[in-house]
Amino acid sequence: MSTAPALDVVALECWLRQNLAGFRGPCQLQQFSGGQSNPTYRLSTPERDYVLRRKPSGELLKGAHAIEREFAVISALGRVGFPVPAALVMCEDSGVVGTPFYVMEFVDGRIFWDARLETLPVVDRAAYFDAMNATIARLHSLDPAAIGLAEFGRPGNYFARQIARWSRQYQQDEQAGRDEWLDRLIDWLPQNIPPRDETTLVHGDFRCDNLVFHPIEPHVIAVLDWELSTLGHPLADFTYHAMMYRVPPTIVTGLAGADLAALGLPSERQYVAAYCARTGRDGIPNYEFYIAYNLFRFAAILHGIRGRLARGTASSANAEQAASNVGLFARLAWQQVERGAG
Repeated sequence: MSTAPALDVVALECWLRQNLAGFRGPCQLQQFSGGQSNPTYRLSTPERDYVLRRKPSGELLKGAHAIEREFAVISALGRVGFPVPAALVMCEDSGVVGTPFYVMEFVDGRIFWDARLETLPVVDRAAYFDAMNATIARLHSLDPAAIGLAEFGRPGNYFARQIARWSRQYQQDEQAGRDEWLDRLIDWLPQNIPPRDETTLVHGDFRCDNLVFHPIEPHVIAVLDWELSTLGHPLADFTYHAMMYRVPPTIVTGLAGADLAALGLPSERQYVAAYCARTGRDGIPNYEFYIAYNLFRFAAILHGIRGRLARGTASSANAEQAASNVGLFARLAWQQVERGAG
């Protein structure tokens, strides 16, 4: 964590006393250092801790940093017992801390920043992978309409819409520059979308470092960072998570080239099979397309961070390092295209 930038704590406390049941000040803010998009803070009071997420300051791309959607989705999921922090209160008034924000429960548990889980005994690690697998499979089994999220996105044509969205954001962000591999992918991906279409609720950034585990048991007790959630294709969501097997260990959550058996972790094939068993699938045809798409999408996200750096609105101290990996992920994406063609 780091010391929070200058937010008006007096104004924040005043607003929370009026709008958050049970709030008692005074409060202190510390900014979490992990997030790249929406600044996130631990809000500590003498009685309990909370988490505050807000939009970043400055010029924002249209449709980005939609914390209102985050608040809506964790509210709906919490009502059906899916592991998310309790959504407490939303403030759309930019006059309080400079941008809209919301407050949620602080969930005390463990977050693993490295998918190798090397802080755990080897014999325990497979159970934690199974917990991740079970959690994303459960998410994809939920009926969006039944939990009040029928209008949370547009059903159908998910890949076409997402490829167009990230291509457009990439092309419009002139301050971030261009990448030849991203340009190739923008041409190739729309022409090679698999035919089968499905729609479920998707997280959009399901990784081990966006999960809070029970303090001592292999259970996911909270899924964090729902900014990219929508109605979409479950296989896009799952293969984004499984992309960890194709990403080098120099990148957060990367497992490519690791000795998985020695680490006590399931292979990519075993992990995919477990998800398929939980979701009633025989397998995942066109798997390489899905991986290529997700690497492209992640490269486009990093490209956006590079643009925010250029505009001076990047919210994380790690933004420069993240932005430097645009080319790496774009090249990896094209390698999956070639792998699938081979």
